[in-house]
Amino acid sequence: MEEPLATTIPDYVHRVAMYDMDRTITRSGTYSGFLMHVARRRQQWRLLLLPLVGLAGAAYSLRLIDRSRLKAINLRLLVGKRFRRTEIAPLAESYADKVVARGLHPAALEQIAADREAGYRLLLATASFHLYVDAIAERLGMDDVLATQLDEPDGADHIHARLAGDNCYGEAKFVRIDGWMTANDITRDSTHIRAYSDHVSDHPMLHFADEAVATTPSRKLKLLAPKMGWQVVDWRARRSR
Repeated sequence: MEEPLATTIPDYVHRVAMYDMDRTITRSGTYSGFLMHVARRRQQWRLLLLPLVGLAGAAYSLRLIDRSRLKAINLRLLVGKRFRRTEIAPLAESYADKVVARGLHPAALEQIAADREAGYRLLLATASFHLYVDAIAERLGMDDVLATQLDEPDGADHIHARLAGDNCYGEAKFVRIDGWMTANDITRDSTHIRAYSDHVSDHPMLHFADEAVATTPSRKLKLLAPKMGWQVVDWRARRSR
């Protein structure tokens, strides 16, 4: 059985463990699952729009639209152009229960517990929406969350199906991490950082860390990790190498 990373490190002012979420902690992506969860329980007629979701995916594959635009289009199709937070919040909670009950890697939970026990501040940094990520993070016992934000021009009452700021992905995620550290008076030279991700897009976060772990990695990250000296673990099979 794969053992969590060792907990003995030099004395630092701060210890931070940064986790990607989708396919790192979770067995699969959560974004599409959330949209389907909401559509089925709220407005089933929106499932008739799935062919349009497919067309949007094709447009993304052809690079006619970017990832941010794709996410906004799918949200608008399956949830709505504008919706109340109070209406979606219970569905976010029930979706989080579903993910935590059946969709997590046990080895990821063991590592989270080990990092917490070792005194690390747990940061969940993901491109998925705050709309439901916050509920998952609460169940995981995360201390802080960075996720993609949606536009709320009417305050906390209504949410619009468009992104507020950048999609929290790749370089944009790392910018958010840097801002989070600054806001929390955490300097790089006073901090020991661990970072976990399955995807090569998180290269900036992994490169920034003292200990970088490619978790059940995508093909590109699996090839890159040995060149960078990063540990590779398979949290599905609980093996490390």
